[in-house]
Amino acid sequence: MNGIRALTSLAALLWLGAATAAPPPAPSIGAEALLARATAADAALVILDVRTPAEFAAGHVPGAINVPHDQIESRLGELAALRDKDLVVYCKSGRRAGLALEVLGQHGFTRLSHLEGELQGWEAAGRPVERAPAATTPAPRL
Repeated sequence: MNGIRALTSLAALLWLGAATAAPPPAPSIGAEALLARATAADAALVILDVRTPAEFAAGHVPGAINVPHDQIESRLGELAALRDKDLVVYCKSGRRAGLALEVLGQHGFTRLSHLEGELQGWEAAGRPVERAPAATTPAPRL
């Protein structure tokens, strides 16, 4: 009898754990594969930089769009149009990208990938980086 109770309890715990489990981690994509898809102008590809706007302006993967990781949930409405695209997410070191991928996965985004090596790896491999043009300061009025 105790064995049956233990099995029933174990089954309940396993079921509860499965019901509340986080989405599986997103697969990674290497810089070379991402560059090949971006160069081929793959219409299904969207590169999402989840760093701050200042970091994005200082340098990002060419063609990337910027939505800071802490704004992902509040901007799901505008991101909904990307639900059927292949989203490749990156940040500087991986922490913020992981947080963003978790939120996106919880809201039904299924075509998610994580840039292997993040921007640091991208730059270290000598891949191209876009920078925002420097802001010009208006001339003072005399």
